[in-house]
Amino acid sequence: MNIIIRGKHIELTDALKEYVMKRVGKLAKYSDEFMDVQVTLLVERDRHRVEVTAPLHGMILRGEEETEDMYSSIDMVVEKLERQIDKYRTRINKRMRSSVLKDHEPKQPVEEPREEVVRNKKFPAKPMSVEEAIMQMNLVGHNFFVFTNSESQEMNVVYLRNNGDYGLLQPQT
Repeated sequence: MNIIIRGKHIELTDALKEYVMKRVGKLAKYSDEFMDVQVTLLVERDRHRVEVTAPLHGMILRGEEETEDMYSSIDMVVEKLERQIDKYRTRINKRMRSSVLKDHEPKQPVEEPREEVVRNKKFPAKPMSVEEAIMQMNLVGHNFFVFTNSESQEMNVVYLRNNGDYGLLQPQT
């Protein structure tokens, strides 16, 4: 596992780097297929935020935590990623037993959207099934996910509906 550590508004001391390597390195026990794990440490006023992005088997595990102490934030984000990995394993096992993924969690209501673009993000659109896209959406903690449908080879969107069910948007041909 290659851990890439970046700091914003913080001096990356050897002790802090070593702590990140030790704690994030624990994820290697779940799989030896982790590639470049990116860890970003940010300090804004008295808030210490840690963001971790870890690609695994074509999926992206992502965690973000913010506290008043950097070491606590690191611990909390690693715990969050471990829970995501456990959830991922559970869902894979359920999918192997059953072809339909029915396990989902209700989400909190979404705030009113602003009418301005505040972030632009590019990502690889890996071909996957609808079930894989739902799992990926849940793993990254979003309420929608854009992907290339492996059956139709078209861009699709899965999303979480207000009633807790999933929806699928497909282009009209």
